[in-house]
Amino acid sequence: MSSHSYNKIWLHLIWGTKGHQKTISPGVRAKVSQKLFEIAQDKNIFLKSCHVHSNHVHTLIDMLTNYSIEQIAKYFKGISSNYLKKEGILNSRFSWCKGYGVFSVSESVVEKVIKYIKNQDEHHRTKTFLEEVQEFLVVNNLEYTDNWFLE
Repeated sequence: MSSHSYNKIWLHLIWGTKGHQKTISPGVRAKVSQKLFEIAQDKNIFLKSCHVHSNHVHTLIDMLTNYSIEQIAKYFKGISSNYLKKEGILNSRFSWCKGYGVFSVSESVVEKVIKYIKNQDEHHRTKTFLEEVQEFLVVNNLEYTDNWFLE
């Protein structure tokens, strides 16, 4: 990147477990989160916030121009999945869904998004992951298809 180029592209990246199975126990969530921060550091991706729930993950990242969104999602999902399987933390059939959701975040609401991510446990006492995804799609004027995050 040129020293005369500037960018700040905040992204709220969300993905779930295959079939949104609640396979990530509370004791494993911290390990997954730690691994995601390690991946981010290794790949020079600025991961501002992360929350791992029983069947999905929310992250807030500052997008670098040398990676595509797809590359970042593949790094997070692929490396963390391999780690969980290799270490025997989750069973060998564990996998993330094929898809993900990614939504742009204005600098003016970064703190609000961080709070939203941190409050996932409270949030999901009244709302399922599917309901949450559907709301994100409606707010962002995207058409819902029921298989993008199930497969």
